[in-house]
Amino acid sequence: MPVALIVPEMLQVADAPCVQRLRDAGFEVRFPGNPQIARGQCSQAESVAELSVAHATIAGGESYSATVLSQLPNLRIIARCGVGYDAVDIPAATARAIPVTITPNSNREAVAELALALLFGVAKSLVANDRQVRAGNWPRRPLTPLRGKTMGIFGLGRIGAALAGRAQALGMHVVATESRPDPQVVEQLKIELVGFDHLLAHSDIISLHCPLNDDTQGLFNADVFARMKPGSILINTARGKIVNEADLIAALQDGHLGGAGLDVYEAEPPARDNPLFKLDNVVLSPHMGGVDEMSLEAMGLEAAECIIKLFQGEWPIGAVVNDSLQRNWTAITG
Repeated sequence: MPVALIVPEMLQVADAPCVQRLRDAGFEVRFPGNPQIARGQCSQAESVAELSVAHATIAGGESYSATVLSQLPNLRIIARCGVGYDAVDIPAATARAIPVTITPNSNREAVAELALALLFGVAKSLVANDRQVRAGNWPRRPLTPLRGKTMGIFGLGRIGAALAGRAQALGMHVVATESRPDPQVVEQLKIELVGFDHLLAHSDIISLHCPLNDDTQGLFNADVFARMKPGSILINTARGKIVNEADLIAALQDGHLGGAGLDVYEAEPPARDNPLFKLDNVVLSPHMGGVDEMSLEAMGLEAAECIIKLFQGEWPIGAVVNDSLQRNWTAITG
């Protein structure tokens, strides 16, 4: 009987729909013994020990480096819960004929909602004013309006498009930078596509929705922040390492940026002495953008369906990152 290991902590529930779906399809479902693996905080040896039982994983934040993969001879499928896959060495997985899947249809709305919530938190000083009122104060500083402002979206994929529609409903003008735009989405939402320099100079808010890769790692640094519109707000629900955190802190402290809403960080969880914690113009969330009650269930089921289809010899169209494996893919029988 093939073993499916469910790594994300919030899916480790005996009667979760994804668990039942896998069992009904003939899988033995297991959960890791060490909860730290889902947070990417296990040593390489600990990760290998946990993952070695699996023929397929519903993956969380754990690393699938080339070295780790070389020690997992039984592993046939990695089904990422979410749309990011930077923790997986894709060339190494492809070389071992291991499909890596994502859940493209499950969490776009949840991430867009949290990005908007972080923006409201910053623009309307919700956290800072909450603390002031609880302390017996009555602050009267005017809040930042969103209507009439320009929302710049860096990465107009599924999540960026979901946010664009919501921003437009608030009366915001939306511009976007995207290297491979979907013409249908652009036309449907009437989004203005602009270059990176234009995005930085003209956006009152910039929300990041790009993958983490060699081109985007550390992209938002001191130089980029200096080119952003004075007083603008940065929202990041993508990946923490897209932003140089020290440079962001400096730009917030010197007042060039008006604020930031962050769901992701360079190190997760961030150190307790992180200077971000002392800034009133920053609103923080514990990397929960894609996880609400609806999206969690949907992501688990979508990942489970990818595993089941691949074992049965079907190819989950649009969900496999290393799509080149499709040509020779057959049902897994042993």
